[in-house]
Amino acid sequence: MGQKVNPIGFRMGVTEDWRSHWYPPTKKDFGECLVEDQKIRTFIDQRLNRQPPYAAVATVIIRRTRNEVEVILHTARPGLVIGPKGAEVDKLRESLEDLVDRKVKVTIQEIQSPDVDAQLLAESVAEQLRKRAGFRRVMKMRIDAAMQAGAKGCKIMCSGRLGGAEMARRETQIRGSIPLHTLQAHVDYGYAVSKTTYGVIGVKVWLYRGNYGQEVTLQAVEPRRGRRGKRG
Repeated sequence: MGQKVNPIGFRMGVTEDWRSHWYPPTKKDFGECLVEDQKIRTFIDQRLNRQPPYAAVATVIIRRTRNEVEVILHTARPGLVIGPKGAEVDKLRESLEDLVDRKVKVTIQEIQSPDVDAQLLAESVAEQLRKRAGFRRVMKMRIDAAMQAGAKGCKIMCSGRLGGAEMARRETQIRGSIPLHTLQAHVDYGYAVSKTTYGVIGVKVWLYRGNYGQEVTLQAVEPRRGRRGKRG
């Protein structure tokens, strides 16, 4: 097949869990709840990822009860979301309550190893491209970091006017294996957009962590130190 399928959507309900957990009180309330979910996700992305504090929120999970909406944020920088003495998370909760006009509970969960989260990898590559870094070097560095952290395979694709070229093109770098057709394979997917001065560049990341239940223990990568000795 020539069509590409989102690896998370392909596995949703089979090996991946849903990002929203709720049932509408009545059939006519489904659309209203769906629009509320989208408003919450967009608001959190704009507030925490697109402006300071840049909290690196990768996933937003929404659970609903009859009277309350619980928003679970998976972030690599929980301290920036919580703030001193919980001040920032209280402001966020109040803003969400004003947005959806319901009682909201905000829960923070830390991402232990950002180097093996596909969405955070895509955002990192997009941010570097926005700063005019060399795209090949950035892609290679991110793949190396993911593989050192325990990933079994990583693929990064950048599309657009790479390096300011007149004609848009697509560049891909792959390391390891990415078994997209295997439902038991835990393949994470992330997508980000880099808005540069010469156009928009899209970044896609596929990350293979191993089969479900058999994932390699993922660890944060320490910064590299300079090599000792001389060549020759």
